[in-house]
Amino acid sequence: MSAPSLIPSKEAGIRPPQPPVDGPPRRGGSFGRSLKRNLTAHGFLIGAVLCFAFFSWYPMVREFFLAFQKTDRGEVSWVGLDNLSTVFNDPAFWQAWRNTALYTLLALVLGFAVPFVAAIVINELRHGKGYLRLLVYLPVMLPPVASVLLFKYLYDPGYGMLNEVFGFFGLPEQQWLQDPGLSLLSVVIASTWMNMGGAALIYLAALQGIPGELYEAAELDGAGLLRKIWHVTIPQTRLILSLMLLMQIISTMQVFVEPFLLTGGAGPEGSTTTVVHLIYQYAFNFNDYGAAAALGLLLLVLLAGFSAAYVKLSRAEDE
Repeated sequence: MSAPSLIPSKEAGIRPPQPPVDGPPRRGGSFGRSLKRNLTAHGFLIGAVLCFAFFSWYPMVREFFLAFQKTDRGEVSWVGLDNLSTVFNDPAFWQAWRNTALYTLLALVLGFAVPFVAAIVINELRHGKGYLRLLVYLPVMLPPVASVLLFKYLYDPGYGMLNEVFGFFGLPEQQWLQDPGLSLLSVVIASTWMNMGGAALIYLAALQGIPGELYEAAELDGAGLLRKIWHVTIPQTRLILSLMLLMQIISTMQVFVEPFLLTGGAGPEGSTTTVVHLIYQYAFNFNDYGAAAALGLLLLVLLAGFSAAYVKLSRAEDE
């Protein structure tokens, strides 16, 4: 007699156990795993947003309200447009704007053109590019205060190296920081040397992305160096040039460190007084935070309007 079978048969009406079938995951579990996986990224993002809001957004909003307020012995009162009237009636207001506009123009002539020319020269060389890139970028790695003090030593009328070089070639010595006609130009030269490294490397990266076939075609057409720069290099780097132009104008309109350390801020006969230095004077010398905020608001509106016009023109050109 055979032993009974342990495997259920179909005739017995008992179905064998089926393997589990994987169904669609539940929504709650999927969301939890996704949140846990991205929790670190969310933490870093929230921290960055909070820091940006506290150190950037809050001061901007606070400045807007402060421009229409007056603080007297700890008591804050609304004064409307009185702070703007105080700023407009200050004789130093228009002088500061003229100096800032002139500084921006000189910085565009030197600080915008010199890095581009340096990038073209480095790009044309076959040897020593790495060394020259380091040499050009080296001033950016120095602390700004150290660079300014270095130029203050070079400009010194008694023992400055620049006047020593002038004397060696038989040229008359100059009062670089004491002459109202030379003080602003001296500040621009120092600022250009300090900040040209970053712009030069950006231009150099853009130049290396230009196809060599364009230069070869220009050479076949008999184009020289200047014509190749005008017809090939500048059109191919137009977007980078326009962006750097905008950044250059915004940064030069906010200049403060260089004239403050080289000429004490105001300079001889107020020749280096800039808008930001006038804001500094209102806030920390005159204790008039409302006028300082009002002048800062004017500068903010001007730069925002210029940036908006630049974006609109850029979109029109792209279309």
